[in-house]
Amino acid sequence: MIAEKMKPLLQNNSAIREMFEEGKRLAKIYGAENVYDFSLGNPNVPAPPEVDAAIRGILDEEESTFVHGYMSNSGYEDVREAIAQSLNARFGTAFHQGNILMTVGAASGMNVLFKTIINPGDEVIAFAPYFLEYGNYVRNYDGKLVVVPPNTADFQPDMKAFEALVGGKTKAVIINTPNNPTGVVYSDATLTAIAGVLTRKQQELGTDIVLVSDEPYRELAYDGVEVPYVTKYYANTVVCYSYSKSLSLPGERIGYLVIPDELKDSESVFAAATIANRVLGCVNAPSLMQRVVMRCLNAKANVAAYDRNRNLLYSALKEYGFNCIKPQGAFYLFVQSPEADEKAFCAVCKKHNILVVPGSSFACPGYVRISYCVSYEQIERSLPAFKAVAEEYGL
Repeated sequence: MIAEKMKPLLQNNSAIREMFEEGKRLAKIYGAENVYDFSLGNPNVPAPPEVDAAIRGILDEEESTFVHGYMSNSGYEDVREAIAQSLNARFGTAFHQGNILMTVGAASGMNVLFKTIINPGDEVIAFAPYFLEYGNYVRNYDGKLVVVPPNTADFQPDMKAFEALVGGKTKAVIINTPNNPTGVVYSDATLTAIAGVLTRKQQELGTDIVLVSDEPYRELAYDGVEVPYVTKYYANTVVCYSYSKSLSLPGERIGYLVIPDELKDSESVFAAATIANRVLGCVNAPSLMQRVVMRCLNAKANVAAYDRNRNLLYSALKEYGFNCIKPQGAFYLFVQSPEADEKAFCAVCKKHNILVVPGSSFACPGYVRISYCVSYEQIERSLPAFKAVAEEYGL
């Protein structure tokens, strides 16, 4: 009964989601306050007050049949223009509504893009560690994911290994900065190098390669770190954006694609992506949330709350003897396992009611991801358990 393409997905169900479900099971046994679930990137920080105000205002001020009705498959024109102008003001770009396609979050946007550009057998490159669903998105359209091995020294991409993997079948390259799971922000030098490789390879191979920038964590950066805007580096760039993290709206599934005029055949790509949005079954991004985000373009993520969590957890784990780099953005710590088999380390953590995700779920074994977008109080309560784990390993 089950399609052959779905069987591997069923067998390899997301470890992140499995941990999340395990957390709910343990909470029933030990009490939620005694289970320290760091598995899911589900923001504990409330949405900015502008969001609730926008929802109420829209329902009071805008015509119901308009708010809840169909619109262009690419989204409301005024919403798209407002987003374009907001990006222009922030990043010095020159976008217009014809560059913005509203999507059901960044994940749906990436699927829309891949349906638009991938032919069977095309290759898409990702830098490990990466969000493992990328492989599923590529395989949805009979493409092949090619993985650049991780550079565990600083988790900036290994440019030599990357260049060696770009070939005649390369159709796209995915970057994710700030990065899930490491929290690393790709530097100006890194983005310049990636753009240089792709420009050279396009000329050498006579092909067009799309740089796909997955940016749900763009607004979550610390210590004054700048997150460069990628379209300035390379013409054939498409941006996938989501409001899930910046406005704490993961359940609302609202985001957009930026398809710049500089992209090869941009008008045709935009038209095809609009059709892909429809035929994938999304039809259009949620109408109410499109109206909401237009009113919240100047709302700010509560970066200070995540930063407070980051500093507490990072400092404590380093004190206990764990090895990890301090994240520059997003809301994850990527911690080296005290033993080679990080899944065994996850099992030891679980004995102490700590739930973390193995690095093999991000194509980087030997590490675990700890999501600190939880309450500050949960982190405080978890510290004795982390210390007990460290002592068990003799750190």
